[in-house]
Amino acid sequence: MPGELTRREVILGAAAMGATALLRAEAQEQAAQARHGWPLALNTSTIRPASLEEKLRVAAEAGYDAVELWINELENYTKSGKELSDLRKRIADLGLFVPNIIGLWNCMPAADEERPAALETARQRLDIAAQVGARCIAAIPTPDRPDMDLLWAGQRYRELLALGREFGVRVAIEFVGFFEGISRLGQAVAIGIETNERDACMVADTFHLFRGGSGFNGIRHLNGDFTAVFHWNDAPAAPPRDQQRDADRVYPGDGVLPLTQLLRDLKAIGYRGPLSLELFNRDYWQQEPLAVARTGIAKMRRVIAESEM
Repeated sequence: MPGELTRREVILGAAAMGATALLRAEAQEQAAQARHGWPLALNTSTIRPASLEEKLRVAAEAGYDAVELWINELENYTKSGKELSDLRKRIADLGLFVPNIIGLWNCMPAADEERPAALETARQRLDIAAQVGARCIAAIPTPDRPDMDLLWAGQRYRELLALGREFGVRVAIEFVGFFEGISRLGQAVAIGIETNERDACMVADTFHLFRGGSGFNGIRHLNGDFTAVFHWNDAPAAPPRDQQRDADRVYPGDGVLPLTQLLRDLKAIGYRGPLSLELFNRDYWQQEPLAVARTGIAKMRRVIAESEM
């Protein structure tokens, strides 16, 4: 009918909106790189009990360049009747950008008959990501299972990359150290390579490098642009590595991970993207959010300074 938007027009509009947001975020990222080498982001899981509006305010007040959001926060935001365009403006007004959203859960179901529904959910979440101005969205290879084939996963990831292009949002594969399936750096890299797509990339995480047993030297074999976002945190000496969970994460520099050397290696391979403070520490959740955010960015800056010595 006259006056109604076609599906193609909606998709083209979303892609244009995403491309504009990407250019703006790239400019903000370059400015942040000039200030302290890497843009510093606050993943909202770090201060999880706070409201979304408070998380944005805290990120800006504490001095972060960016805020990394979770898809459930945005879905709940729209369910409450609020507009994502207003949220995007609020983020920009605070001087922040959105490097990544977490994420595309259950995007790799084993059964072929479940794939259309999974792709439709991914489409809806990519639309949300584009509306809020996100550069990337993380694809978590779930449902988790020990027999996930890497070549098969590469094919599924390729479908997600193509879908992301429709919205101007880059889809990044994420490995999770305590998964039975995709738990290691090499597996995520293999999935990306097997797509044979130039925009394949990953979300890396210091905790997951440690927890999954990948270690930290493999990063030296990659190009910097293969990583979209690097989650930045530390891990304690105990409990044993293979027993640690997300809640065991601590501030950068407060644990045993070789973060200063990792930063030197990241600089050597040309990675200049965001370092995002991602913690799930229940003790921190009980503290005042701004104090946690300020402590986190101070410790991130200290590790950066030590890496330059």
